[in-house]
Amino acid sequence: MELPLSMNFWIGLLKIVWINIILSGDNALVIALAARSLPADQRKWAVFWGSGAAVVLRIALTVVAAKLLELSFLQIVGGMLLLWIGVQLLSEEAHDRGSQAKTHGSLMAAARTILIADLVMSLDNAIAVAAAAQGDMVLLILGLLISIPLVIFGSTLMINLMERFPIVVTMGAALIGWVGGDTISSDVALNGLMDGKPWLQYVAAAAGAGVVLIWGRILQQRHARAPLTGVQ
Repeated sequence: MELPLSMNFWIGLLKIVWINIILSGDNALVIALAARSLPADQRKWAVFWGSGAAVVLRIALTVVAAKLLELSFLQIVGGMLLLWIGVQLLSEEAHDRGSQAKTHGSLMAAARTILIADLVMSLDNAIAVAAAAQGDMVLLILGLLISIPLVIFGSTLMINLMERFPIVVTMGAALIGWVGGDTISSDVALNGLMDGKPWLQYVAAAAGAGVVLIWGRILQQRHARAPLTGVQ
């Protein structure tokens, strides 16, 4: 089997790797947020499998992403899921501070969160990667596989930052809310409302970030009060 060594192949490969460096930041952020409170051994597995799932989902969705994005209300549902994930990750911060004991269930919860977020955020990313591959499936798969260590490195770096600077958790949750609001506003069902008003997309994104921050803080306060109500 002759290896494809043409200049176009290598240029295409570089494009895909570069696109993944840029677009994998949100995936790495979600993986880091979901895995940050796990024990070290479970955290490594969550980062590894979460990163692999992000790439596998992007490969699978590349073929059908363009068609899926034409379906009304799909991005609205996906965006709402991201808002829910952002709220949950932020609200769990206070709960995690009060409990050092982690269970197998927490690993399963982290894996579920990562998979849902990867599925939603990989739709838009898949279109950009497919355009760079120009129908070359070998190039597509190879480029995405190369991006796995990039996502793993990014997730590990984010976890270290969150441990040193807790404000990064809040910023990360707000960013997920921003992406969620932006995803909702991009749904084809809202095209008539959004046409000619590009500023509405920024309003929707900012509203998504606001919802995550406000509701997440409310739940944080409830978690903080819960131990007090249980004291006799």
